Amino acid sequence: MSKPTMRALLLESYQSAQFRDVQIERPAPGQGEVLVRVIASGVNPIDYKIRTGIASYAMPELPAVLGTDMAGIVESVGAGVTTFKPGDAVYGMTGGVRGLQGSLAHYQVADADLLAHKPKNLSFREAAAVPLTFLTAWQGLVDGAKLKQGQSVLIQGGAGGVGHMAVQIARSLGANVFATASQAKHSLVEQLGAVPIDYHSSTVEQYISRHTQARGFEVIFDSAGGKSLDDSLAAIAPYGHIASCAAFGTHNLATSSLRCATLTGVFVLLPMLSGQGRAHQGQVLANATRLIEKGEVRPILDKHRFTLSEAHQAHDLVQSGQAVGKVVIEVASEADQWLGAD
Repeated sequence: MSKPTMRALLLESYQSAQFRDVQIERPAPGQGEVLVRVIASGVNPIDYKIRTGIASYAMPELPAVLGTDMAGIVESVGAGVTTFKPGDAVYGMTGGVRGLQGSLAHYQVADADLLAHKPKNLSFREAAAVPLTFLTAWQGLVDGAKLKQGQSVLIQGGAGGVGHMAVQIARSLGANVFATASQAKHSLVEQLGAVPIDYHSSTVEQYISRHTQARGFEVIFDSAGGKSLDDSLAAIAPYGHIASCAAFGTHNLATSSLRCATLTGVFVLLPMLSGQGRAHQGQVLANATRLIEKGEVRPILDKHRFTLSEAHQAHDLVQSGQAVGKVVIEVASEADQWLGAD
């Protein structure tokens, strides 16, 4: 008897960086794993960086199926899985790195610890936009900075993919939230619940004087790195906490060190790559589901829609920096979501 197959996009060369549309063997869930019928795959900058061979810390051996974020329906569960059952709608950041199959396929086996139940008030397309951005923001603000009610927090890049999640998480925790953004994105930042700061027209000294009586912000989340992180080092309050998911350059820490500030690096892929902290990742996504269903957090999606055949175009849009909100690839039609065969 022949083994079941599935449609998938296969990357065979980092030099060509092209997907090949193929039929491959459908995986089966092992101990602690879940087989998910993928409905939507969220696209993050790390996805095109892996495809083009510039993310050595996460690249899988080829051939490989990429795609970090996913939303779909549980098809079957492996031994020991009690949290999910066939038919459950789930989402998570589950693969596309090292030896973990990604979500650019009709089916994906995922570690059950990396999954959570999909928010009931989101479509699969919307849910696939959430995991990496929410997990990154939560790891910085909650796990790292231990953000508390009433604290002043600055989100560097508040209208970006991670930034817009960070603004909403900080608001849900009762913080006083400020966010840097270009003038054109100030209305979005305000809608999310933050006071916008135009970093083009205001210096660090000017905006900390205006918004903190020159004391500095108690917590800063940096989503851009480079000059943004340098500005954060100068804008932090004494004994404050900076969390950065883009601390990959060389920086002079003297300014923040003289204020006894703490700097936390955020690397959201570590649980997938190392195997450590996976259960916590699923718990954080369960918090995301709770906040989304309460109406305190919502993903912002780009207006463009892409099918699995158009995955390369979706990557190109993210790489161009022109996307407004998260880009999502619709792997299967939501109208056909309950069908179980290719």
